[in-house]
Amino acid sequence: MPRSSKISSALKKRAAQIKVVLMDVDGTMTDGSVTLLSQTDGSALEIKTFDAHDGQGLTLAHTAGLRTGCITGRESGALLRRANEMHMEFIYMKQPLKVPAYEEILQKAGVSDSAVAFVGDDLPDIPLMRRAGLAIAVGNAVPEAKAAAHYITKALAGHGAIREAVELILKSKGIWREMIDKARA
Repeated sequence: MPRSSKISSALKKRAAQIKVVLMDVDGTMTDGSVTLLSQTDGSALEIKTFDAHDGQGLTLAHTAGLRTGCITGRESGALLRRANEMHMEFIYMKQPLKVPAYEEILQKAGVSDSAVAFVGDDLPDIPLMRRAGLAIAVGNAVPEAKAAAHYITKALAGHGAIREAVELILKSKGIWREMIDKARA
């Protein structure tokens, strides 16, 4: 799928229908690094880095009335904190297979596949990308995820890809300009 600043009419039509924005975490919300800090007791602390522009994108999504969430295979206190800060409604961790969590979110949100955007980067995300009304791959996703995407971000994972996905949706809905005035720090 080609990347361009111009949104095709087919892509705009898909994006305008979105009510729920879901995403993977490692390799989408983060750059994919898993940093472990050794402790003297033999345990390790996990460190995740989140992008401020992605955070603003999620805040704009929330302000616009979009419902957001994440489905990830890992469990992380850092993610839980960030997801709560970003007012994410759906937080599913320790999901080796993501489809059951996705189906539960559809039921809870009362929406069909066409109202869902999913942002992914790797093989476990592809089943959701194939179902979602708007499948988005981050710029450095694996080739198979890019092939399943309706849109590939210019931004790389953990460096504004989520923000770019939200902007695509808000611009397609025709509400981007009004969201600029409602942006909050």
